[in-house]
Amino acid sequence: MVDLPWQNDTQDETEHREEETVQGRALVYCEFQDGTIVVFDDQVVIERSSRSKFADKRIPIEEIRDVVYEKRLVISYLQIAQEGVELGEASRLSTPVDENTLHFGRGKRDCAKRARDAIYDQLART
Repeated sequence: MVDLPWQNDTQDETEHREEETVQGRALVYCEFQDGTIVVFDDQVVIERSSRSKFADKRIPIEEIRDVVYEKRLVISYLQIAQEGVELGEASRLSTPVDENTLHFGRGKRDCAKRARDAIYDQLART
């Protein structure tokens, strides 16, 4: 990457350090197509991409009822069932679209499984 004098390196370095700190405290950190999921011991954080129609959100572990990991041929998804939140439904040809569902391709399946397992582990502790 070429460093140009008008670029703000300080901001990039700060964002990178903050991300490392979050990843260091997180049990699992996964970047997906429509956002990022970060699993902590007491909450799950969903950070949406700028093109998403849904906002970022924090879900306390005690509000999580289930986690669905669905492996599909092209686009798979991870859906968090949260108390008081209506979830979208999948059909044979489509995946659910809602505030608690993240979509990913084949290359992110292992990370999605780790996120699901970490959430289940935290649910078992409560």
